[in-house]
Amino acid sequence: MRFSGTASYIATEDLSIAVNAAVTLERPLLVKGEPGTGKTVLAEEIAAALKAPLITWHVKSTTKAQQGLYEYDAVSRLRDSQLGDPRVSEISHYIRRGKLWEAFTAPERPVLLIDEIDKADIEFPNDLLLELDRMEFHVYETGETIRAARRPVVIVTSNNEKELPDAFLRRCFFHYIRFPDAETMEAIIAVHFPGIKKRLMEEALKLFFEIREVPGLKKKPSTSELLDWLKLLVAEDIGPEVLRERDPRKLIPPLHGALLKNEQDVSLFEKLAFMVRREGR
Repeated sequence: MRFSGTASYIATEDLSIAVNAAVTLERPLLVKGEPGTGKTVLAEEIAAALKAPLITWHVKSTTKAQQGLYEYDAVSRLRDSQLGDPRVSEISHYIRRGKLWEAFTAPERPVLLIDEIDKADIEFPNDLLLELDRMEFHVYETGETIRAARRPVVIVTSNNEKELPDAFLRRCFFHYIRFPDAETMEAIIAVHFPGIKKRLMEEALKLFFEIREVPGLKKKPSTSELLDWLKLLVAEDIGPEVLRERDPRKLIPPLHGALLKNEQDVSLFEKLAFMVRREGR
């Protein structure tokens, strides 16, 4: 089956091509893009489209590559040995399987999401090169080798917090999710709000893109934040005429907390409103 988006996920043509190319090549798909552009959700939708189980590995700053393979709990084994627990003779009781182990031994081909790989240490991607290449690893404590019967579909996301090693990049198929244009955004909104009034959507989108273009904005609002804002506009029954209003005293959009996520950006809009009022005197 080829991926072309789902009923709940609008995939552009270049994104669909990237997903299908990575599946065909059996290479990890490295996805970058602004936060909130649907990188994590993409893996969920690929799994749904392929009717495959999804295994998610959320990477943190403290995450080590070994945790994706397995962890050996030597402390628990030592404690049990002191207590005379008979399980200590079976070392496998103290092996905790990681997400790669789960993916390699899944009964059907899964989608493995390695989410926000750039959060971890710079050596983290390199430490996974061999396992992702060969789709196998050795468990030294038990002497067994874990091999993937079929290569999982691997999706790797990055927010560009740090550069990834060249050796890792060479083994991936890369795609950058560009921020949706107005036409694509309308299609996304239609999926999430099928009954939304056209005038409200048009005015909301116009104001949303104007906000993103404001010079000096620390954090531009994302797709997910636009959807939250629209949900509030509909819930509060705010009409398009309110959004269309250009009263200098109301330069900050209604319910702006869904779009502006830090005090610097709110302060920026307040200063702009002050300047507009001053020029209008």
